[in-house]
Amino acid sequence: MIVMQDNPDPDAIAAACALKELANKKAGITCRLSYGGTIGRAQNRELVDYLGVNLHPFNEIGNKYFDLIAMVDTQPATGNNPLPPKILPDIVIDHHPLRKPTRSVAFTDIRKNYGATSTIMWEYLSAAKITPQIPLATALLYGIRSDTQDLGRESIQADIDAMEDLYPLANKRMLSQIQQGRVPTGYYQMLSTALANTRIYENCLICNIGEIDNPDMIGELADLLLRHEQVNWVMCYACFDNRLLISLRTQDKDLKAGDVIHNVVCRIGTGGGHAGMAGGQIQLQPAKDLIRQCTRAEKLIRNRFLKSLNIRNKKGLPLVQIPLQTKPE
Repeated sequence: MIVMQDNPDPDAIAAACALKELANKKAGITCRLSYGGTIGRAQNRELVDYLGVNLHPFNEIGNKYFDLIAMVDTQPATGNNPLPPKILPDIVIDHHPLRKPTRSVAFTDIRKNYGATSTIMWEYLSAAKITPQIPLATALLYGIRSDTQDLGRESIQADIDAMEDLYPLANKRMLSQIQQGRVPTGYYQMLSTALANTRIYENCLICNIGEIDNPDMIGELADLLLRHEQVNWVMCYACFDNRLLISLRTQDKDLKAGDVIHNVVCRIGTGGGHAGMAGGQIQLQPAKDLIRQCTRAEKLIRNRFLKSLNIRNKKGLPLVQIPLQTKPE
């Protein structure tokens, strides 16, 4: 079983498919791809449909029927994947900073300086002299492009080389179609609500999205808000499945998002990330008043976030002014 994180992104999906291809071709091993959460973002659904791969929710298949467990683009006990903390995988391949439980795994390949796990898996396929079919090559290329924002974020020469190798093998028309995945009306309603709930504090934005049914939107909104010309930091958060989920983005060269998220969720949740992006989660108690829990957690993470950035103004200003509704003429 190949385990991805909750709500897997294109990098995780492509890397998992590449590991499956490697196991099939070199050792005749059959694999199942497992994840937690949902496949919510339009681009991610388009990618899965194009690959024609079956992704299995972890809670439907468990782990007792598998001889080996591999993890890609995530690590044990991070809080962002469905593998129970007491179960240690046999293989971990990831581009996030090494976690302590990963040190006990039999085989690990952790390259925190790489921009994408897809780059690592492309190197494995190349070393095994396996030329991926067009769909997998397209997925790997998109995985690298999306995780590095077209090599503009935390990429190294290995990511550049991988993209140059994969580009001739990929379906460019399908790549464009995946990137332009169509979205429902609810997407724009959620976007409107999120923008109305966004406040600016000096050089950072904090966005309270509220309750959502698509956790992928948290990171997508964080990426969008970081484009603000006066902003170096963004924190977006939302309630989903009895958890408060958090995404950080930054263009700050002096302070790492991974360090800030640890300050934000210290002793109340889990989190991790890179220099420019990070994520975290806080488990809420379903038997108690969720609204009150969310309100308390939101206040705490907001204050910790602003303190980490040495921002004293705790009030902030609305990012956008909501116009008064007028009657049509």
